[in-house]
Amino acid sequence: MTDEFWMRHALREAERGASYGEVPVGCVVVLEGRLVARAHDRRESLQDPTAHAEVLALREAARTLGTWRLEGCTVYVTAEPCPMCAGALVLARVRRLVYAAPSPRSGAVRTLYQIADDPRLNHRIEVAEGVLQEESQELLRRFFQRLRDGQA
Repeated sequence: MTDEFWMRHALREAERGASYGEVPVGCVVVLEGRLVARAHDRRESLQDPTAHAEVLALREAARTLGTWRLEGCTVYVTAEPCPMCAGALVLARVRRLVYAAPSPRSGAVRTLYQIADDPRLNHRIEVAEGVLQEESQELLRRFFQRLRDGQA
C-alpha cells in the first residue's frame, strides 16, 4: 500500500471533519500496513485547543497498541503539523511522517521550524511531503471560502 493510498484515508478523515464544521485536517496512523488509528480536527466540537487530528490519532494509536512508544508507525496527515503536533510526533517516537500540504502560518516540520529532524532532540522522524498536496489544499481552500462566504 502506497503513501497515496494512506493519504486518501487521511483526506477522507479531513472531509469528515469539514462536514462537522471543523478545519479539514485528517490523520491516520499505520503500522506494518495496518491502520491503527484515525482522526480529524475536533477543536470546535470539543472546545479543546489540543484536539488537532494528529494528537487525537496519536492518543488512539497508543490505546490500540497499548504503548505510547509508536516506534515503527507512519503518520499520514493532510497538512503540515504545527509545533504542538510535531513535538507530539517526536515524543511518540513515530518512525515516519507523510504530509500533504505545507502550512505557511504554523508548519513546524519544514516551513517555519524543523522539529521532526532537529538534531538537538532525542528522536528524529523521516519525513515525506507533498503527497496529494493539491487535493488537500483544495479541500482547505473550499472550506475557508465557505467560511468567508458565511456558509460554514
